[in-house]
Amino acid sequence: MIEIGKTIVSRDIVEEHFLCDLLKCKGACCIEGDSGAPLTEEEASTIEATYPVFRKYLPEEHVREIEKQGNWVIDIDGDMVTPLVGNRQCAYSFYDENNILKCAIEKSFLEGNISFRKPVSCHLFPIRITPYKRFDAVNYQELDICKPGRECGRSVRLPLYKFLKEPLIRKYGEEWYTQLEIAADLVSKENNPE
Repeated sequence: MIEIGKTIVSRDIVEEHFLCDLLKCKGACCIEGDSGAPLTEEEASTIEATYPVFRKYLPEEHVREIEKQGNWVIDIDGDMVTPLVGNRQCAYSFYDENNILKCAIEKSFLEGNISFRKPVSCHLFPIRITPYKRFDAVNYQELDICKPGRECGRSVRLPLYKFLKEPLIRKYGEEWYTQLEIAADLVSKENNPE
């Protein structure tokens, strides 16, 4: 474990390689799991406010589910999450022309229509944050659906923390990320002594 500020970071974050391979996984992270994507209260409010802008990218079935369930729901663990369609697929996802699941929120962001990219829990995946009273646990969630991402990351030797640099900085800031880079160098030297 690596301690940085008020976070405890799993060594997997700096030791494992990863690079999403959407052509192989088809965006499975938007459809697999026990509940929707975790949201902060601020993200839930932002999604509610920007929904009229990105709604046009969603299939009608998804729009009906969102109007029925709301822009966010409370899951079985008591967490605020995105609603699901068919108890499975994120209501904010859609299939693109290559049959890959994409995020309607992110599509609207990339087109310059909104300033919110997507929930940070989605942006960080496959890193999962578990908040505790005194610290956040920052862990790598190794799932079968991400096997293509692990293989792709290993092939180009891209560490997970570098692949997720942007969302890690979004979550914890530049200074925190610099500390993570220093820790990663130390772990690398420890794992590969000369």
